[in-house]
Amino acid sequence: MWKTSIAAVLIGTSMLAQAQQRPPQQVVQWQLQVLLNGQQIDTFDGTTTVGQARTDTHHKVVQHNVGCKDQPAGSIDLARTLTVSPLQADSNEVTLSIEAQETFEDSAARQTDTGCKLPPQPRQVSASHPGLKVAAGQWASWTIVDKDPALVYRVRANLTNGANAASATSAASAASAVN
Repeated sequence: MWKTSIAAVLIGTSMLAQAQQRPPQQVVQWQLQVLLNGQQIDTFDGTTTVGQARTDTHHKVVQHNVGCKDQPAGSIDLARTLTVSPLQADSNEVTLSIEAQETFEDSAARQTDTGCKLPPQPRQVSASHPGLKVAAGQWASWTIVDKDPALVYRVRANLTNGANAASATSAASAASAVN
């Protein structure tokens, strides 16, 4: 019986020591605004642990009137998929990796030789930023497409207090394992 108690105390003490030596997981709260020709058209936000990734997809289905009779045409799914991964974070700066796949409409109005309206053409863009540095609480901009139309991402991020709470929770769990 006493051997089991000693083993439990040693294991509990070892777990407590490991919990105290392990750095707390850093959690980043971020927001990303999508600007098309200077107008905000979409927003993404999340809370993600450093070293983890979050992927979100937003859809907007649009339909245009086309032809000389201005009749509704087939719809287009303007999908936007973003993967945001905090790489590093401290109280002054957050470094994010961002992967983006966009489908948006070309801004040029098109028509047939006889002057009848054609629908805008969907345009697909993939972009990757391996390390966007964002000062805590400040906005950083990343230009995806320069013009026709201009597509810019504005990103804000900061380290949350959740990292401290996670650290306290793991230390409390390890301490209760000893008791």
